[in-house]
Amino acid sequence: MVERKMVELNDVDLRADPDAARYIKTEVVGVQFALQDGELLSLEGPNRYRAGDALVSAQGGNRWSVARERFEHKYQPVPPTAMGQDGAYQARPIPVLAKRIEHAFSIARCAGGDRLQGKPGDWLLQYAPGDFGLAAQSRFAQVYRKAD
Repeated sequence: MVERKMVELNDVDLRADPDAARYIKTEVVGVQFALQDGELLSLEGPNRYRAGDALVSAQGGNRWSVARERFEHKYQPVPPTAMGQDGAYQARPIPVLAKRIEHAFSIARCAGGDRLQGKPGDWLLQYAPGDFGLAAQSRFAQVYRKAD
């Protein structure tokens, strides 16, 4: 049996990768805004957050944090929720670059940020240069669609 080591991804830019494509997230999530600094453990690794950041909960118990300064750009409230209130939010239809990675890997969410750990077949997501996330294949298939 051959043991494969986790590949640490650095200096990645999917804009220049012919195997990457644009996808749109189509999901409604539950959000609570953090009252104090803390850390939660997502399926992909630790997510440190600051007071005011969004703590997002999705299907299957998936949880992650989104910095407050990025949240309003990425999500919109579902009525009767108002922006900034705990409640339901819809992902805005903003294309992200995504690429399926066929080996175990890790990548920093952002420069100096938490390291996420992907399994073979997980999808690497690039929201902007130097801003990354990842999704397991099953979750990716449920909540992302290819952009037109």
